[in-house]
Amino acid sequence: MTTDVFRREFAIKPTLAILFATSFAYVEAVVVVYLRNMIYPAGFAFPLKVIPPELITVELLREAATMVMLVAVALLCGRRRWERFGYFIAIFGMWDIFYYVWLKATIDWPGSFLEWDVLFLIPLPWIGPVIAPLLISLLMTICGFIIIGRYAQGRDFSPGMISWVLAAVATALILLSFMRDTDATLHQQMPQPYWYPALMAGLMLYIVAFVMAYARSARVNQPKSSISP
Repeated sequence: MTTDVFRREFAIKPTLAILFATSFAYVEAVVVVYLRNMIYPAGFAFPLKVIPPELITVELLREAATMVMLVAVALLCGRRRWERFGYFIAIFGMWDIFYYVWLKATIDWPGSFLEWDVLFLIPLPWIGPVIAPLLISLLMTICGFIIIGRYAQGRDFSPGMISWVLAAVATALILLSFMRDTDATLHQQMPQPYWYPALMAGLMLYIVAFVMAYARSARVNQPKSSISP
């Protein structure tokens, strides 16, 4: 692959990834608008209402299909494992951010970043204030494009074991903050106060893990004229 072709490829693919993420976010937002009109005609609010089992099944499959689509686009955009990962987290982050942008544009919701939402259903319902997924998605988007940028420069990305461990602990903390309140998610109770310390600790661990991975990649990888699959 010549240098000019290589650069054109890295100029086009991120643009297409952004277009996909923002347009797919609109589709996702529209689906939620329809669901809320069906289940919460007076406006979405906690405590959560009981959803018919057949509708829950449809929603679980829709969320699984969403993940498949995001992964598929990342696989198409990237040529190596960590480049594909970079595309995945960047697309995921933009998709989630623009999901809330489109909800605000269409139904003027949320009223504030502190309003609660149902974030995901697999394996248990995730709930939390809107600010939580937005902060996570912003970090994912930034880190994803930094990884993509390394490959655009002909460099690799190579996290070490410590970064893996820190990221795993961060993920566990954040998932716990979203899924620990089973009374609210499964038994129609008002939610407990959100566990912000777990969110902030998780975000900080993600940042440390990424900075360490980036520094390690800079040490162990030399510039390359092209990146082979």
